[in-house]
Amino acid sequence: MPQQVQGVVAPGRDEPVCVETITVPDPGPGEAVVRVQACGVCHTDLHYKQGGISDDFPFLLGHEAAGVVESVGDGVSDVVPGDFVVLNWRAVCGRCRACLRGRPWYCFDTHNARQKMTLGDGTELSPALGIGAFAEKTLVAAGQCTKVDPAVAPSVAGLLGCGVMAGIGAAVNTGQVGRGDTVAVIGCGGVGDAAIVGARLAGAAKVIAVDVDARKLDIARTMGATHTVDSRTADPVEAIREITGGFGVDVVIEAVGRPETYKQAFYARDLAGTVVLVGVPTPDMTLELPLLDVFGRGGALKSSWYGDCLPSRDFPMLIDLHQQGRIDLAAFVTETISLGEVEKAFARMHEGDVLRSVVVL
Repeated sequence: MPQQVQGVVAPGRDEPVCVETITVPDPGPGEAVVRVQACGVCHTDLHYKQGGISDDFPFLLGHEAAGVVESVGDGVSDVVPGDFVVLNWRAVCGRCRACLRGRPWYCFDTHNARQKMTLGDGTELSPALGIGAFAEKTLVAAGQCTKVDPAVAPSVAGLLGCGVMAGIGAAVNTGQVGRGDTVAVIGCGGVGDAAIVGARLAGAAKVIAVDVDARKLDIARTMGATHTVDSRTADPVEAIREITGGFGVDVVIEAVGRPETYKQAFYARDLAGTVVLVGVPTPDMTLELPLLDVFGRGGALKSSWYGDCLPSRDFPMLIDLHQQGRIDLAAFVTETISLGEVEKAFARMHEGDVLRSVVVL
């Protein structure tokens, strides 16, 4: 039978979010209902609330989540009721040209649940990134459920569902940081700090954190940054070159998603260096670069989708590293909150007061 649960809904562009009663249908073929235990407050949810991703209101927000599978539909065999899972928003299809070429992290036909969750009056909800996990329960495609060790706290495990995976993957998977490399990370929020963790995990010799907020630079040092640059008072390109003997770094990870910071990343790398864009721009943003500079500096300009991760491979691996003490996922959790505090969490995020607020249910 369909279930009535509480969830956080964004009713319209820039309107305050509210807790509403929503209807979660029974899972159909290939679907699963998950009892959500924790969900991080990600900047992407704020983008949805502001209408920066689409106008398909009302949205059921939340996507960076972990929980327990409650029920599954026909044809589901990879997960069963009782499995502890991290939800992912790129459930690979296994059939598209990327998957068939052995590159499923580039899957061009990722899928979500076919059925819609609704408000009490029948209004269909658009789940953020196909998940909608600021809710007591949510309906997803079964492929969006990745089993991990249930010994890990849900508030920690859920972070792999988006921001931490995006940042670590930007360094390890997309940027392919290697032993002895020099790395700069522009923008030290949750994703940027995760990129710092990933760069150190990969063996980078120098990791330079760049931000306009001294508080964030302090946190970046605790995450593994060897150097910091306050770009309010210093030209980040010149500062990065000075730290690297005048050359620039091997890999620059741009975790802001703005044209001006992307240009800084472009010019802060060494010849034949790599730029990785993991910050999400808005639809109105454009970029202009001299084509001769693009040609003359060589290297690679990459975008990182979800850290180019394969959830079935990467989520369990990172949980294992956390349990071994090699990465500290718990360091990303600033506070735990209730569903009714999500709007306040957005305000704290905007002010730079938190690394991650996590809704715990």
